[in-house]
Amino acid sequence: MSQSLDSLLAEYDELEKRLADPSVHADQAGARKLGKRYAALGPIVKTAREIEQVRSDLEAAKELASEDSAFAEEAKQLEEQLPKLEEKLTELLLPRDPHDGDDVLLEIKSGEGGEESALFAGDLLRMYTRYAERQGWKVEMLDGTDSDLGGFKDVTVAIKAKSPTPDGVWSRLKWEGGVHRVQRVPVTESQGRIHTSAAGVLVFPEAEETAEVEIDEKDLRIDVYRSSGKGGQSVNTTDSAVRITHLPTGIVVSCQNERSQLQNKARAMQVLQSRLAVLAEEQKAQEQSDARRSQIRTVDRSERVRTYNFPESRISDHRVGYKAHNLDQVLDGDLDAVVDALAAADRAERLAGG
Repeated sequence: MSQSLDSLLAEYDELEKRLADPSVHADQAGARKLGKRYAALGPIVKTAREIEQVRSDLEAAKELASEDSAFAEEAKQLEEQLPKLEEKLTELLLPRDPHDGDDVLLEIKSGEGGEESALFAGDLLRMYTRYAERQGWKVEMLDGTDSDLGGFKDVTVAIKAKSPTPDGVWSRLKWEGGVHRVQRVPVTESQGRIHTSAAGVLVFPEAEETAEVEIDEKDLRIDVYRSSGKGGQSVNTTDSAVRITHLPTGIVVSCQNERSQLQNKARAMQVLQSRLAVLAEEQKAQEQSDARRSQIRTVDRSERVRTYNFPESRISDHRVGYKAHNLDQVLDGDLDAVVDALAAADRAERLAGG
């Protein structure tokens, strides 16, 4: 561990020097990548330095304890503090999800339940938007297809942090992928019976501009069409919306919320690059027969992950057995408790070597 820690400390110092060089920031994408790595190493360096200081203070306090009882008490407190810091450092040195500092692309698609499912998809979008606002993140609408009653048949958004951080958007939202089920009386139900419907959530890290994902133009089919839906000023009467189909994989992405066809195409290509990067990682993990729990698998919408029960005001996450009766607050963006439960389960698994 000491060798690993020494190399990380040296890397941190080198990054600090590079980021202080103005010429580095001429390449904004490269500087952002360095900044994310620097931010990721920050907590490790801070904790390592705290341990070094506590050990130094403890040694001094022990030497002076025979002369002054106050130092004996201080030594006792430092001895109690040291194991906690060492445990924290051990946890920080565990292999982390390399995408934890990344921004995300999030897609919500209505599923079983028709119009009620589309309304629920709209509820989920509002929940994630309000959660993002609480975190100080920015939400950018990329594409969406409205339903007749004001929900969404499908919608795609980008969620971005304002500055690089080791615990970025992906670190908090990576567990949201899967089937989200709702149980409530639909507005379309005249008999007042409880109805179950579902919406699928797909969340994946947004690829860096420098990501090595090669896309051959010959593998693309690009269609343009007229923007429509809740787009405000971005929706117009020109054929500015763009749909890109990646023929080898069948992946389809579209964007209609930028002001021009060129901008929509550029944004759609970024989304496609992110989707292909996730696919490449998934395939690599399968080829290597990687037995560890993969964050990539959370995008599988065939897995029912959560139920929102309106009659009981209950939210249940089936993966970790989490239950709470504060559904209104959760749908208003108060997601921290359920996300913390998922993060705690992930942390326990990593500590156990899973």
